[in-house]
Formats: sequence, structure tokens, C-alpha cells
Amino acid sequence: MTLSKIRAVSLSVLAVAALLAGPASAAEGRWSLAIHGGAGVIKRGDLTPEKEAAYRTGLHAAMAAGAKVLKAGGSSLDAVEATVRVLEDNPLFNAGKGAVFTAEGKNELDASIMDGKTLKAGAVAGVTRTKNPISLARAVMEQSPHVLLARDGADQFSKEKGLEQVDPSYFRTEERWKQLETWRKNHQAALDPTHLFGTVGAVALDQAGHVAAATSTGGMTGKRWGRIGDSPIIGAGTYARDGVCAVSATGSGEYFIRESAARQVCDRIAWKGQGVQQAGDDTIKSIGAIGGDGGLIAMDGQGRAAFSMNDLGMYRGAVSSAHPVAKTAIFADEPSPR
Repeated sequence: MTLSKIRAVSLSVLAVAALLAGPASAAEGRWSLAIHGGAGVIKRGDLTPEKEAAYRTGLHAAMAAGAKVLKAGGSSLDAVEATVRVLEDNPLFNAGKGAVFTAEGKNELDASIMDGKTLKAGAVAGVTRTKNPISLARAVMEQSPHVLLARDGADQFSKEKGLEQVDPSYFRTEERWKQLETWRKNHQAALDPTHLFGTVGAVALDQAGHVAAATSTGGMTGKRWGRIGDSPIIGAGTYARDGVCAVSATGSGEYFIRESAARQVCDRIAWKGQGVQQAGDDTIKSIGAIGGDGGLIAMDGQGRAAFSMNDLGMYRGAVSSAHPVAKTAIFADEPSPR
């Protein structure tokens, strides 16, 4: 057997071993949830005490929704959807109700979800009338033969499947509109440094040992030409595989796409034997090396959570059966919850 074939077989054995390690034992009853609400240049003092408290309250509300599902023995897929829906309904976060505006003054929403048990996934891009895009992404996964639907087609699919529709004006908030107006005067000024990369996401492990990941975003203020970032791209902004990891990313999407960031984390665990924190950190380093910024959350097959970023902050939180009191963090120098 040639050396190249030996190497190929060795890599295959490593991958199979990771998969055969499979989900954690259901008898253990373990569950875990981690979330993010976007990354940016978030220095202490940039946020008023009231706004900081509001962000932490929003993170806690989202985790409460997901933890409720997991405590009751629900699936990780249900948990991440429930978690992200709460964040989409909160105008503080750039997803759903709090989505930023395109250069044309519209709200175009992206989302994706992936089931680590089946490797099924669903995603939508540029939707304009679905109240909760993450639920539409799940409908694409479960009620269509496709993975990604975009723009008018995604809107039509949503209507046909009976998901809650809203007038596009529902997504308008004055704060986001003011950011667009400022952007139109100066294309950098409106990019709020405390929420530069506003995406929300969740990763979870359920009591049956299955993982799932979900991500949702309004994109970037002033985006043009139907721009789509990494959030609805499976393998870039979202990925999940039982026994290996679940990942949701936030940042300069073009760079996360180029580095296949979410899948890269899982590959580092499965193929290189890295721990989840090291895999996340090294992936963010690879993104930084080509000029990208942002962060990601990851969870391995045993429910261990990791938070990695190369910005000065990321809205984040975690809760689990081992640590049932939910914890949040915002600033880069603030210890991430476990």
C-alpha cells in the first residue's frame, strides 16, 4: 500500500471513530445550550448600564426558551429554533425584528438550521415577510427537497407553508433606520461598532445526545445587489454533526464563507483531534489571517461549549444541566460562560 493510501485510510479511521463515538448516552440526561447575539468592537463603557442590562436580559430570555425544551427532553433542533426565535423577536439584535436595512431601505433576512443527527439542513436568504426566518429555514429542511431558498421564492414558499407573515414595515426600527441614513452620508459611520457583526445563533446538545445549530441575521447595513453572507450558508455560518460538533458564526461573512468556518471547526475536531475550544480559536485565526473579523460559538459532541472571537466583544451565553444557572458575557476580557 502506498504512503498516500495509508494516510487516506488513517484519516478515514479518525473520521469514522469520531462518528462512532456518536451522541452522548441518553441515560446520562445531559443537555447543553450556548448562544450568541453578534460580535463587534464592544469596549467597557461603550454601552450604557441600561443597554448592557437589556442585552443580558435578552440573552437570558432566549436561553430560557431553549433550556425549557432541553430540560423537558425535547430535541436540540427544537431548542435552537426556540432560542433563535426569541432573539429574532428582540429589536436589540440584528435578526428578525431588529434587522438592519439594505442600501435600498429594505429588510432582507437570512437564516439557517442544521440537524446533527441526520445532517439535514435548511436555509433562506433575502426573505422579507416571514416573522421568524429561522422557522422558515426549518420548513425548507423538513418540507422541501431543497437546502437553500432565496428572495421571492423563499417568500412564496413561506406563504404556502402557512408560516406567520408580516408586513415588511414590521421589521422597521428607528434605530436601524437612523443607522441607514447615516450610512448614506458616510458609508462607515452607521456601522455601529458595538454591534458591527449583528447575527444571532444557538447550538445545543439534547438528552438523547444529538446536536443542532441555528443562525439568523439581517445582514449588513447598506448591503447591495442581493448580498448574502455566511449565515444561510451551510458549512460557513452553520454546521452540526452528531458526535463531533455544532457551530454558529457571526462576523464578516465573506471571510467565513472563504474559510468554510463552521465546517472547519468540526473538521479540526474530527480529523485533527483538537478540543472544541482550540478548534474554534484556530478557525478564527485562519479567518483573521485573510482579513476577517467576528466570532463563533461551538459545542462538541459531549456538550462542551466554546466561544472564539477576534473582536473586542461578542454577546454570548450558556446554560446546561451541569450549570443550570444561565450565564452571559459581552466583553472580550470577560470570561465566557461554560
